[in-house]
Amino acid sequence: MKATLSPIWELSTDHAASRDGQPVLVHRSTGATSGPGDIVRMYPSFGRLLAADTVRRLRRTAQLDAEGEALVARFVGLLPAA
Repeated sequence: MKATLSPIWELSTDHAASRDGQPVLVHRSTGATSGPGDIVRMYPSFGRLLAADTVRRLRRTAQLDAEGEALVARFVGLLPAA
């Protein structure tokens, strides 16, 4: 399952780095993955943030369906992994 958060970022349980249904944050152009506690640069003009905080910010403007919202919740720790 994938949820597009922005043109640059997506959450995915389909990526090889995902385990036991836990989504990973994927940089769409490089394929680099991050877990919730990793530090990422959301955009070049932003400072570094925890990946979970990045996902929380991106969620505000992403148009997500129920599955996408569930991935976000699982990534930021609001729901246990399936």
